[in-house]
Amino acid sequence: MTDPRTTVVVITHNRRPELLHTLDRLAELPEHPAVFVTDNASTDGTASAVAHHHPRVRLLRPGRNLGAAGRNLAVRRVRTPYVAFCDDDSWWAPGSLSGAADLLDRYPAVGAVTARIVVEPDGTEDPIVEELRDSPVPRPDWLPGPALGSFLAAATVLRTDAFRAAGGFHPRLWLGGEEELLAADLAANGWWLTYADHLTIHHRPSVVRDPTLRRAHGIRNTLWFTWLRRPAGPALRRTLHLARTVPRDTASLRAFAEAVAALPWVLRERRVLPPEVEARLRSLEPAQRASTARSYTG
Repeated sequence: MTDPRTTVVVITHNRRPELLHTLDRLAELPEHPAVFVTDNASTDGTASAVAHHHPRVRLLRPGRNLGAAGRNLAVRRVRTPYVAFCDDDSWWAPGSLSGAADLLDRYPAVGAVTARIVVEPDGTEDPIVEELRDSPVPRPDWLPGPALGSFLAAATVLRTDAFRAAGGFHPRLWLGGEEELLAADLAANGWWLTYADHLTIHHRPSVVRDPTLRRAHGIRNTLWFTWLRRPAGPALRRTLHLARTVPRDTASLRAFAEAVAALPWVLRERRVLPPEVEARLRSLEPAQRASTARSYTG
């Protein structure tokens, strides 16, 4: 069942055991996808372990931690029409890459398809899945699943050319909600984002993580996206909502301070979304305010 339509891209940093487990699972896929790994300056022997255990994997070593932009480095080298992302602690289920490619083949206006996320080792669905299924974004009749306003990089297959044309992941955002800006730019370029319940990715959350730092980056990146793309009114509403609801601690204060300090480049790069895309984002606001899966904790 070899399927040459999709390349898998993984970014990693100091998670050698998790990465090797993920690469083992990807190597077992019936699609036999090409795999790129961007090693974001690991110091735990990740690169040598990948070269030894998975010599067919194309290993990129930028020499510094690029965060999410490490995916951009790999996508520049991708030669397939579709690119699937997964994290170093997640892996695609057999047949899901082909299923995503079939969907993208069949619906040429779909730019990205996000899969159902199953949390291991319990095999339970990630809480975000219910929100993806029940997305309130208005959708055209032809769209094969719910329309999304954003996507989860660790569980999504995209059109390679659409990713490149939208500019990939913004290097300043690093990691933590970095998908929102790219998703909006994809939509502004005319692409639809959808969720497909018949596709699956498995996620075994790594214990090697700093949830407080990730929360700070998530708050900062949400503010940056809001100021970069939303009209003044919605941007002010979302900023005030965040200020009222995030934890009152040093991490949140640092996130707001970093966001404000970057206003010069934010204003230089500000480009308000087309009205039809902004309308989709407005339709998501009540669900975002009520969401527990998207809350800033840690």
